[in-house]
Amino acid sequence: MTDAADTIDRLRDERVDHRFKGLPLDAEGLTVGELAAQRRNLFTGGFTTPVLALSAESVEHNLAVLEAYSERHGLAFAPHGKTSMAPQLFARQLAYGAWGITAAVPHQARVYRAFGVPRIFLANELVDAAALRWLARELAEDPGFHFVCYVDSVRGVELMDEALDGAARPVDVVIELGAGDGARTGARTEADCDAVAEAVAAARHLRLVGVAGYEGEVPQATGATVRDWLRRLTALAARLDAAGRFPAGVEEIVVSAGGSAWFDTVAEVFAELPPLSRPVLKLLRSGAYVSHDDGQYRALTPFNRVPDEGALQPAFRLWAQVVSRPTAGQAFVNAGKRDAAYDLHLPEAQVVRSARDGSVRPATGITVSRLSDQHAWLDTTEGAELEVGDWVGMGLSHPCTVFDKWQLIPLVEADGTVADFVRTFF
Repeated sequence: MTDAADTIDRLRDERVDHRFKGLPLDAEGLTVGELAAQRRNLFTGGFTTPVLALSAESVEHNLAVLEAYSERHGLAFAPHGKTSMAPQLFARQLAYGAWGITAAVPHQARVYRAFGVPRIFLANELVDAAALRWLARELAEDPGFHFVCYVDSVRGVELMDEALDGAARPVDVVIELGAGDGARTGARTEADCDAVAEAVAAARHLRLVGVAGYEGEVPQATGATVRDWLRRLTALAARLDAAGRFPAGVEEIVVSAGGSAWFDTVAEVFAELPPLSRPVLKLLRSGAYVSHDDGQYRALTPFNRVPDEGALQPAFRLWAQVVSRPTAGQAFVNAGKRDAAYDLHLPEAQVVRSARDGSVRPATGITVSRLSDQHAWLDTTEGAELEVGDWVGMGLSHPCTVFDKWQLIPLVEADGTVADFVRTFF
């Protein structure tokens, strides 16, 4: 098995060059570790705009909040790594007690293994023969590697079993229950689930270990409809267990759900699960929590419903510079679609840092109205204080499409000191 700490440490040996936007131009040729050791200031240390900053304090706060929440509710935690694709953050999540890391596609699983992730939950049916052969080799070479993935069709089971011919260890699978008509993947009915379970039982290289799904795909989701679907999921686990579908040698039954919008309802319904024939691994998979955001998840976080359980902090801030102020009601900064997520919400202008004296003030009267490839269009009300050269700090929405626009992200302390850099692998 890859030594995770050693591999992550080697990220600090990567050279700073033209691949990484926003970094100081005079840092060319330094290693990432050397640049981090200089502890430069984001605003006065030569960083160029646009530059994405990740709050060091908020990341640690969010890691601790979800660890405490999971422990309090008896949940294991496999955060979805596709959000950040950042091995340094995976290591922090594991250090905070995560059971493993969730993936969606084989490429992500390969990145995880390259950085020593010991347990992977792949929330998809894996039918790519080349990827399955790679998986079989990983399982054969590392007896400590634990892998689980979805199955939702008889045909999928057939393809997996065929590609795994000769595998030294069986692949553990969970039946994915679809979240309803018009939802995404997953077996739609209990009869479909039974057919998949029967196919797995007949397969030579697969082992059924539980059930799973994603409640975020429940159509027109409400607390009541999500709760109903989750109860279908737990009932499916109990029924398969009663029917003897989990073979000898399976030490715990996996029941898994949980994005970043309904984990409170997941905790509530999973707590209702009656005892089964073996211990149950109640596995939560929320991923966006690590950075949280200033849009989608600020509105949807379950902590809005259960504020006594904690609160997450938005960790992203995109800094861009005013490059044009053509009219009293309009300005342009040098960050656009190549730098900011825009699939769900536009960035939110939050603060302005004066180019004259470095003072920071609220972005009063300033609104992002459009994005071009390399510009954000700002509407400014009468009296809005903004001039060419000022830096505008913007909050972002939807972490999954923020991280993937940046290969190396400064991890910034509250006073502006850049303490480290987070490498992504998309």
